[in-house]
Amino acid sequence: MQRTRLATLIETLGNRLGRWVFNPWRRLSLVIIGLLFGNFFGTAISTIAGQTADFDVFIAALLVIGVELISWRFYRRSRKEPKQPSLALEVSNAFKLGLVYGLFVEAFKLGS
Repeated sequence: MQRTRLATLIETLGNRLGRWVFNPWRRLSLVIIGLLFGNFFGTAISTIAGQTADFDVFIAALLVIGVELISWRFYRRSRKEPKQPSLALEVSNAFKLGLVYGLFVEAFKLGS
């Protein structure tokens, strides 16, 4: 790729973001935000999809496929890869955990 100003700007921003996220507390805070947003999304999707009950099976299938894809990507790492996963992978796994937790809480609310 050519060294244009745009390419240099994107590379510089990526390097700065990488250094900013290198701090463990910031990384942990982003993972917790992903977990909480997943919980919110689980509550929101169950309320919105359950309102009309038209696409319940389709949305459930999409959620199961998404959860399984994230789990497959997060837990399939080989021994040669670094022990610490990438930030995007960690945040997506936390989002998945929050989503599943939110759906379980909604199921318990509906069951009572």
